[in-house]
Amino acid sequence: MGPYEIEKVILRNAVKLKLLGSMRIHLVVNISRVVKYKKPVKEQRVEELKPVEVEEVEEWEVEKILNKRKIQGVEKYLVCWKGFTAENDTWKKEKNLENARELVEEFEGRLSVEVRRQDGIKKNGKSN
Repeated sequence: MGPYEIEKVILRNAVKLKLLGSMRIHLVVNISRVVKYKKPVKEQRVEELKPVEVEEVEEWEVEKILNKRKIQGVEKYLVCWKGFTAENDTWKKEKNLENARELVEEFEGRLSVEVRRQDGIKKNGKSN
């Protein structure tokens, strides 16, 4: 995901990233996870991806659900589209992801595991 700005160098091998407040990931990452962002070169040939046809309707395929947010009572998921770069990730309402139900459920499962893990840390005062 990204590109994201490096906010601060923590250690020789760790940096703190400037991320969206709604993202539920650690702000500090190992330097091995950071790569220099390369903008597309002007006039670079970009392959136009075509949608797939689902029940006679053209749709683009969801690769992965990356995040979730709730604004004014409306839940939306950050969608990574198959074959597209992070710049094309978009927020979609759950009702618009009916053909990606399995990926939404997989994301919710990962999210609930993370929430349970965080609750355990808060109760014990330490991580396992």
